[in-house]
Parts: sequence; C-alpha cells; structure tokens
Amino acid sequence: MALRTLQPTVKEFVTVRELLNGPVALRPLTGDIGLDNRITDKSLHRPQLALAGYTELFTYSRVQLFGNTEFYYLTSLTAEQRRAAFAGICAFKVPVIVCANDHALSQELLDVAQEHGIAVLVTPFDTTKTIYLLSEYLDDQFAEQLSVHASFVDVYGVGMLFTGKSGIGKSEIALDLVERGHRLVADDIVVLTKKRESILMGTGTSLIKHCMEIRGLGVIDVRQMFGIRSIRFQKRCEILVELEVYDRETEYNRTGLDESTTEVMGVQLPTVKLPIFPGKNVTVISETIALNYLLRTYGYDASKALADRLQEEIQRRKQSPSSLDQRNVTYFQSDDE
Repeated sequence: MALRTLQPTVKEFVTVRELLNGPVALRPLTGDIGLDNRITDKSLHRPQLALAGYTELFTYSRVQLFGNTEFYYLTSLTAEQRRAAFAGICAFKVPVIVCANDHALSQELLDVAQEHGIAVLVTPFDTTKTIYLLSEYLDDQFAEQLSVHASFVDVYGVGMLFTGKSGIGKSEIALDLVERGHRLVADDIVVLTKKRESILMGTGTSLIKHCMEIRGLGVIDVRQMFGIRSIRFQKRCEILVELEVYDRETEYNRTGLDESTTEVMGVQLPTVKLPIFPGKNVTVISETIALNYLLRTYGYDASKALADRLQEEIQRRKQSPSSLDQRNVTYFQSDDE
C-alpha cells in the first residue's frame, strides 16, 4: 500500500472547551458559556485596532488575545467608552477571548461577553509565552494528518517508517529492532502529522499505544515487556523503508547513487525499497540504513565517494596508461600461469 495513494485529513474546528486541556493553563471566567464555540483558524489575533474602532480588517474568527496593551487601553477609557469598545468586538461573535498575565475583565465586560455567548478565559502566563504555547497547540490541532498501516521505529535517533503489504513482517522487524536496543514509536497504525513545511511527526493511537500483534503469538505490550526505554511517544519521520517480496525481474538500487524519494503530504521522504527473501538479515540492514542516513546528513556519502575515486583512477590511467599498479600486473600474471 503506497503512502501517496492515501488522503490526509485536516481538522475543521476546535472547540473552546478543548483549549482548557491545552498547555496554556486556561480557566474560564464566564462559566460554561461559550465553551462549545468553534475555533476554525489556527492563528491568533490581538484586537488592538478593533477596540479603537477600526474593524475593516478585523479577523474575528480567530482566538482574540488580550495582553497588556489591550488592558491598559481599556483602563484609559471611561466606563461608557470601555463598554462600547468591548461590545464592538463582541458584536462580531468572536469564538473566545483569552486574557494573559492573569488580567481579569471587569464584571460589566464579562456580562457583555456572556450576553453574546462568548467565552472569556484567563491564563497566568505572559503574552509572549501565551502566544507561543497557544499557537503551537492550535498549529498541531489543525495540522494535516495521515493514518498509515506501518511500523515506526527510532533507530539510532533516525525515525524509520516500515511499510509493505500485510504479513510481510513489519512488526517482526520492529520487534527485533526493539530487542537490539532501539525504540518503538508505533505499530500497525501510525499517525503522521505535518509540522511546518518539511517535517512529519509520527505517533501511535491512544488505543493501541505501544502494543503490537505478532502472528502466531498474539498481542504483546512492548513497554511492559522491554521497559520504558524501549518506546517513544513521537518521532520525526526521516526515512521510508518499503518492504517487498524479492522479484528477480525487478531492478533494485545497487550503487546508492540514485536517491529515491516519496512525497507524503508535500514532504519528500528519502525512500529505500528493501527486497525480502528467506535468510536475509533485515534488522542489520535497517540499522545500516539508519547509520548511512546519518553519514549523509553529516556530509559523507559512501556511494559518491567511491564514484569519485573511480573517476580519479580513470583520469589517472588516461594520463599515464602504461603505469599499471605492479601488484595488479603480478596478480594477472599469476592467474595466467
């Protein structure tokens, strides 16, 4: 099953209630009012100009963040002006107002928010930290996701995603790697999440967690069997290993000079097609794939280094064709004899 044929999913909305379980330590000031409002945009908005009366470019569908600037501005107004300015943005049916630095709106303003069905939340974090944590949380919630039938293992710090048809041995390879000291991220169902433009993070599902099914044995719990050091909850996906039954008619990569990639949600993943046949030590080869990836990452490519040496030797012999290596001459002579 090729990854490229699967369709990623994107979350359409997040409820305000879900924010309460996020990393920003939010608590509601308006009770249960507005907690079921839907947030459809992952970006945040500082409604400074909107409070001042300019609403032409007011992105009211976003989370509205009140920092020191907004509170000091409201404090500078008279009670009537303050209520009018606040009511002006509440009229747009914003999903939620988040107050940083433990700033609490006055009761009259909370009453206005309640009248419009808008939740008001407060956090003890400062504005900068609130923006960072809340933006990261919403970015993760609205990120593209793809569920893949695969095994995902951290091998020497490299996230390796093993794919292939059912029964080819993905789980057995993952189990063997764990037994050799590597770390299981997920088996059977791997959830890939696109972070930014070129990063794919992989994790398991909350139901299966770090359990895996081994045909003939049943379900095992890797964490309980091998300990906490044998698992990871998430890891960046860096290499795709496509397992397939060996076919004599198929031309496999022999030199490593032709680098293959697979596009997954717009991200190009280095891909290795690994033929499987009886007696092949796939576990050691998997470790070698990871180490070779690390070498390439740090600037050394064995295939290119060998190709360069061969090219240098060809050029040297072109320049002095009679200067053969004496050892080679002796070897060829001994063969003829």
